[in-house]
Amino acid sequence: MLLDRRQLIAGGVMLSPLLIAGRAFAAPQAGSRLLVVFLRGGYDAANIVAPTGSDFYHSARPTIALGKPNPNDPDAALELDADWSLHPALKDAIYPLWQRKQIAFIPFAGTNDMSRSHFETQDTVEMGQPLGQHRNYNSGFMGRLAAAIGQDRPISFTEQLPLCFRGGPTIPNVALAAVGAKLSVPSKDVALISSMYRGQSSGPVDLGSSVVEGFQVRDTMFKSVAAEMNQANRGAISTKGFELSARRVARLMRDQFNLAFVDVGGWDTHVGQGGAQGYLASHIGDLGRGLAGFADEMGPEAWRNTTVVVISEFGRTFRENGDKGTDHGHGSIYWVLGGGVNGGRIAGPQNPITPDALNQARDLPVLTDYRSMIGGLVGRQFSLAGDRLATIFPDAKPADLALI
Repeated sequence: MLLDRRQLIAGGVMLSPLLIAGRAFAAPQAGSRLLVVFLRGGYDAANIVAPTGSDFYHSARPTIALGKPNPNDPDAALELDADWSLHPALKDAIYPLWQRKQIAFIPFAGTNDMSRSHFETQDTVEMGQPLGQHRNYNSGFMGRLAAAIGQDRPISFTEQLPLCFRGGPTIPNVALAAVGAKLSVPSKDVALISSMYRGQSSGPVDLGSSVVEGFQVRDTMFKSVAAEMNQANRGAISTKGFELSARRVARLMRDQFNLAFVDVGGWDTHVGQGGAQGYLASHIGDLGRGLAGFADEMGPEAWRNTTVVVISEFGRTFRENGDKGTDHGHGSIYWVLGGGVNGGRIAGPQNPITPDALNQARDLPVLTDYRSMIGGLVGRQFSLAGDRLATIFPDAKPADLALI
């Protein structure tokens, strides 16, 4: 079956002109599918799957922490177990998957990259190579996985072929359209508000000048934050409209592809992150609805053989900062969901959440290396072992967390 531009447009995706032409893709028989979702920007995992059983969590985040589970409070976190709770924005999307035991969360997960740099750590994750050795930027872990599986049905739902898919068989990539967000007050509204205060004063303060200056400072701040976030996103789509995109991805994966990657940006929350409501809540709600839509669109039969892994380059500082946000951290919390997932549980090793347990007195430590975690997962899912599995994550011992 030849994949052409008309089929891709009908599926609701935009075609990158570089790769698709001339490649043949057979519709998959009954078999496993894997989708990796990369949250670029370092999402604040500790406010999504929150350690609400820890008093330190609440004292470290006086303005952004989620409230302890309370069925009478719609803004309270949703209890997962005695220690962990789920963000209320995921109540109607992800929490039902937890109740059906189709999602597991892996806390204290990540890399041993301590740079806390978006670019360095994203590269580390995507390459999947041991740190301290020569970096081969033409070899990514999903490219090596595609080669190890030996089935010619991978795809990247990104504008450009990501680093993680380099070095394997030739991979098609299709771009999902992103919807931008306005960060500043429209100029006509600025002019109107400024005119209201022109010529007025409060004591020695010229209110007209102060208002104009205030808008200028506000725009400068937003542009600065937006510039850093856009760099951290590396062209990833936003969460706005992600449900529609995720359903498009599901249709293509259900019918034609077995291995896929998509990245979602907007997670670099230094300022005004919010708690049960606010910026992060809005973004995680959009993401959750997208993933739930993906599962729904796959249908029960295909969903049973599909696994979705949600990762980010790092977590964030455990203590909130002075701008009611969080800064670049280390350990994160990964998600594994699917119809065949051994879910409804917090998987992997854990530490009590105390000041002494933090990495460098700053952020969550990494107790589950992502290379070992994903290596163990794909080993089970695609029946890979020995040398074939070792090529995907060299020098990493697969961790069997019994996720599937």
